Formats: sequence, structure tokens, C-alpha cells
Amino acid sequence: MSESLQKYDNAFIETFSVDKAALEADLAYNSIAEWDSIGHMNLMGALEDAFDIAMETDDIVEFSCYSKGKEIVAKYGVVL
Repeated sequence: MSESLQKYDNAFIETFSVDKAALEADLAYNSIAEWDSIGHMNLMGALEDAFDIAMETDDIVEFSCYSKGKEIVAKYGVVL
């Protein structure tokens, strides 16, 4: 696993207190109680801090699940 993918996964694991298996099931917005609107913004902050990026509002809104998020962070030069 690359260091970037580990950072990406850790942002989810630490923000939502889930294990890796939840990520492999393509965790999605509102699929767990922790991923509500507040949790979403906490995740965005964790990812921005982890990768030293600033996501645009449209990307934050479109960040709907674990796999879609990979596509979005790639737009900012993050190689997972």
C-alpha cells in the first residue's frame, strides 16, 4: 500500500471510527451515522490536511463515497 493510500484510508478510519473492511465495501455518505454533514466536513478537513490541498466546493459536494473520493483527490495531484 502506498503512503498516500494509507493517508487516504486513515482519514476515513480516524474520522468515522471504522475499520478497513468498511472502506473495501465502498463506504458512502449517509451509509453510516458518522458520515453525516458534520462528519463530511471533518473528513474533507482531514484529507486537506493530510495532502496539503484545498478542495473546491464542487468537489466537496461531489465527494459521495470512498471510491469517488479517490477520483477527486487525484485532481489535486494525489497519487493513490
